[in-house]
Amino acid sequence: MSAAKRVFDIAGALFLGLLLSPLIVGIALSILLRDGRPILYRAERMKTPEQGFLLWKFRTMRTDKADRGVSGGDKASRITATGRVLRQTRLDELPQLWNILRGDISFVGPRPPLRRYVELFPDLYAEVLQVRPGVTGLATLAYHGTEERLLQACRTPEETEAVYCRRCVPRKARLDGIYAQNRSFCYDLRLMVATVWRKLPLGRRQRSVR
Repeated sequence: MSAAKRVFDIAGALFLGLLLSPLIVGIALSILLRDGRPILYRAERMKTPEQGFLLWKFRTMRTDKADRGVSGGDKASRITATGRVLRQTRLDELPQLWNILRGDISFVGPRPPLRRYVELFPDLYAEVLQVRPGVTGLATLAYHGTEERLLQACRTPEETEAVYCRRCVPRKARLDGIYAQNRSFCYDLRLMVATVWRKLPLGRRQRSVR
């Protein structure tokens, strides 16, 4: 499955890159004209417990050199008008087609974590990162909305960090474990379709971790 999945990732990323190139260029120009440089946001993520890489996204926030950790309500004032639309539609993640081509991530898998969380939860991420990270996945689909609501209620970086570590990390890891046990080419396709349509029929085990 690994080799077939890699071939699918490369072919899919090339196809979507060509198909969506006008949209990608349009978004880049919109950010440049409305918000200025930089157009892209690059930040380290982990693809194994030891190996990091630079994840690419369209920039959706005003830059801050002191930025750290996940985004919560404490960072909401930094989101640009363009960025808000990109986040709602997940179009900010289009540059990750480049990461797929490089082999950093796949279309489907656990979301690649920040190094700090891998270091905080080494045993947990040693299990999660046995599977190549992805743009979307079971945890992304089943828990993203809940995570967003929890973090948006946080008003300080410390509160965001505490809520993310206590309530989000373990639940997403359990969903990533369910994905690892059931992953197949057909299951990946189902999750990709669910990502586009923003719907996921949840089984009993998936509902229990929400």
